[in-house]
Amino acid sequence: MSAALLTRPGRQGSPLAGAVAAEWTKLWSVRSTWWTLLAGVLVTAATSAQLAIYAVNGNTNDDPADDAGVVTVGSVLIGSLELTQYAVLALGLLTVTAEYATGTLRGTLAATPSRGTVLLAKALVAGAVTFGFGLLLGLVGVAAAGPVLGEWGRAPVAGTAGDLLAVAAYPALVGVLALGVGAVLRGAVLSVVVLLAVLYIVPLSLQEPDIAVLNRIADAFPGIAGGHFLTGDGDPYPPVVGLLLLAGWAGAALAAGRWALRRRDA
Repeated sequence: MSAALLTRPGRQGSPLAGAVAAEWTKLWSVRSTWWTLLAGVLVTAATSAQLAIYAVNGNTNDDPADDAGVVTVGSVLIGSLELTQYAVLALGLLTVTAEYATGTLRGTLAATPSRGTVLLAKALVAGAVTFGFGLLLGLVGVAAAGPVLGEWGRAPVAGTAGDLLAVAAYPALVGVLALGVGAVLRGAVLSVVVLLAVLYIVPLSLQEPDIAVLNRIADAFPGIAGGHFLTGDGDPYPPVVGLLLLAGWAGAALAAGRWALRRRDA
């Protein structure tokens, strides 16, 4: 089915609704999406189980009843995101860089001339899919880590539910961030390099000298802010501030992507 048919306003009720329907169809019609999802699930299961094994083997206390050395399943799940978030980055990038690579973006823009509408539709789809993907990964991680932890693990309902929502929100924002960067840079490889630099390399380099002012700058980067949000760490700012900082980076990347898409030819 052509992009023109999928985004025709008369069929979908509005240009944005038609564009969202088109982006949704395109994302699920390519095999790379399914391979990315499968890779994320497998990596989450393996990483969560491995971290749970480390937690059990690292305990020197003989009595789990006194809570020394006991960990929550949610903390193991959050730790597994360090690796599994790369599948989320790939998923976010797929929504835009694949069309640049194949040249199909020209057809998309011909069907929906408003480039802002196209990018907004991509962001809505990427955010929704990566949020759902995050929930799936969270459930997989809990299922993999819980039995391994055994008596050394705890899964309080409220705390675990909160961790699952956090693990879903973080990928959603990271997915939109990746989309924005991909819209600016167009190429998947260069986009991944820039994302790795922004999420990890630059902030970790700033933290290495352990200088207060550099540490404060590093705390404003998306990867560090997201980490504070996920772990609930109140230093140097409350977790909600970490969430807002990450959302700000995602919004800025999306605004930059919109500017680049409007300024340049497809």
